[in-house]
Amino acid sequence: MPAKLGLDAKLYRNTGTYAAPTWDLIGNVRDLTLNLETGEADVSTRSNNGWRATVSTLKDASLEFEMVWDTADSDFGAIRDAFLNNTTVEIAVLDGLITGTGSSGSQGLRASFRIASFSRNEALEEAITVSVTAKPTYSANPPSWMSVA
Repeated sequence: MPAKLGLDAKLYRNTGTYAAPTWDLIGNVRDLTLNLETGEADVSTRSNNGWRATVSTLKDASLEFEMVWDTADSDFGAIRDAFLNNTTVEIAVLDGLITGTGSSGSQGLRASFRIASFSRNEALEEAITVSVTAKPTYSANPPSWMSVA
């Protein structure tokens, strides 16, 4: 499989239900970072021959991305409203398409997110943008790694 390019990655918002998702492609996205890490617990013992030993505990994820400030864009509005109203938005962040030709093999994180940060950037010679941070939240459907068949 050839290398995947960031411009081919996709961010989706579910406008349906979890069981019957309707995936809306969020086109108003610039750079995006999917952060994945785990906590760790120290399990060092004297029998480790002087080496510290750890095991992974809870997984942690966050999305950081930038959008052009466009109040007419429904996805922008949904993310802004989720921030302002403390509501959740279900998002899939994939390395490719979720449906259609070429979608087979696409994968990434699917989760209900809360919008933790929605910061407006007003550079003098650039479009107004917003920097968004989203983190998985409490949900009947825990985060999962999604693979398109």
